[in-house]
Amino acid sequence: MDGFIQELRLIVGHSHVLTDAGDMAPYLVDWRGRYKGTARAVVLPATTQELADVVCQCAAMDVPMVPQGGNTGLCGGATPVCDGRAVVLSLRRLDRIRAIDADNNTVTVEAGCTLMAVQQAAAAAGRLFPLSLASEGSCTIGGNLSTNAGGVQVLRYGNMRELVLGLEVVLPDGRIWDGLRGLRKDNTGYDLKQLFVGAEGTLGMITAAVLKLFPATRSRSTAWIMVPDPQSAVGLLGLMRDTCGDRVTAFELVGRSALDLVLTHIPGMRAPLPSGAEWSVLLELSDSSDVSLDDRLAKALALAVERGLAIDGVIAGSLAQVHALWALRENISEAQRIEGFSIKHDVSVPVSRIPMFLERARAALQAAWPDVRIVAFGHIGDGNLHYNLSKPEAAGNQEFISLTPEANRIVHDLVAGLGGSISAEHGLGQLKRDLLPRYKSPVEIDMMRAIKQAFDPSGLMNPGKVLAVKEKKA
Repeated sequence: MDGFIQELRLIVGHSHVLTDAGDMAPYLVDWRGRYKGTARAVVLPATTQELADVVCQCAAMDVPMVPQGGNTGLCGGATPVCDGRAVVLSLRRLDRIRAIDADNNTVTVEAGCTLMAVQQAAAAAGRLFPLSLASEGSCTIGGNLSTNAGGVQVLRYGNMRELVLGLEVVLPDGRIWDGLRGLRKDNTGYDLKQLFVGAEGTLGMITAAVLKLFPATRSRSTAWIMVPDPQSAVGLLGLMRDTCGDRVTAFELVGRSALDLVLTHIPGMRAPLPSGAEWSVLLELSDSSDVSLDDRLAKALALAVERGLAIDGVIAGSLAQVHALWALRENISEAQRIEGFSIKHDVSVPVSRIPMFLERARAALQAAWPDVRIVAFGHIGDGNLHYNLSKPEAAGNQEFISLTPEANRIVHDLVAGLGGSISAEHGLGQLKRDLLPRYKSPVEIDMMRAIKQAFDPSGLMNPGKVLAVKEKKA
């Protein structure tokens, strides 16, 4: 393959084709360290045309391609498999803000832009890009789109499907589709862009996007609230939406075990209230006008306490306190990573059924493993829970991790029985690929395979992700 590597270097430059094992290493392991793959090379194109030329070369040589953004995913979707055949295509150098149209409330950005860079560009134009994730300093827009990222403000603004208007995509044969339209109404047949959102790079590589912007946030009120139980949290959500309307921007449920991990492993963290309940809610109101929201929030909380939906709460009195409260929520994943491996679940159920899921899942898991540690937290406002399992002791946890299929079956069967999904916002990647046939009908799987075949008949685009690779007939 020396000639092939040389062709890639002619396209992107010698220094942007990595073949040394040490140079490639950071691109071949996922953020959690769970998946490690091998590759022929890591290629870093700087333009859409360079990427298209690289894809043409790979397609001609029958070389699989693995697109990668910030490499912050949790399901192994951006990590190559271990056969050593693939080329990793890192899009980090495609990092330009191409245009901001304040009158149209849109921003056009390249796939390698970090989420934070897009947020900052929007703010500089007096606008808001509302997607908000703990990894926003390193995750990229291409990855956000490819996994249909959600985050903490889906309740008000929706996930990436709702935030994108147009895409530019390099197809598996190297052709470029320019669908960068800033239109909110375009009824000319199939909405092709939505095929690539959430496809995890298995149909093509997103290189740029037109994203929606919103009026900038000018007032905010943030509170940490202890609640008696998850049913009370659901009731509190309803009360807040009744009294505060669409100003309810975020509504996060945090279990005590999740909070304890942050307080244990993340320096400088402090409990927001002196005594801890089993469940807490992190709530935020926001508005695009200069209005005081603290009084409105305080009155709503007083009503919640009166109705037994809340035990106690604290409203942030400064921006520093707002950041401190959010740090407790945003560092949960990092604290878990420091603690060690866990069996992770990113599930969704209808909001009304969250308490039922939590109760039934705990009972079933404790019946199987009485000492299981359940770390539950997530975006209760849109029904998305991160439900992670481990054992407190390292030795016992290693054995427990080997029982992942059994634990998955308990959790995912309960989710499916409640009309939910086994993947709410993290995608499928390698982690959940083989679970899909149990939770999607044969008709759905057939339709997904038909779409894959139409776009990528040679199966070169991110193989081994989302759908299991079918063996080619001799």
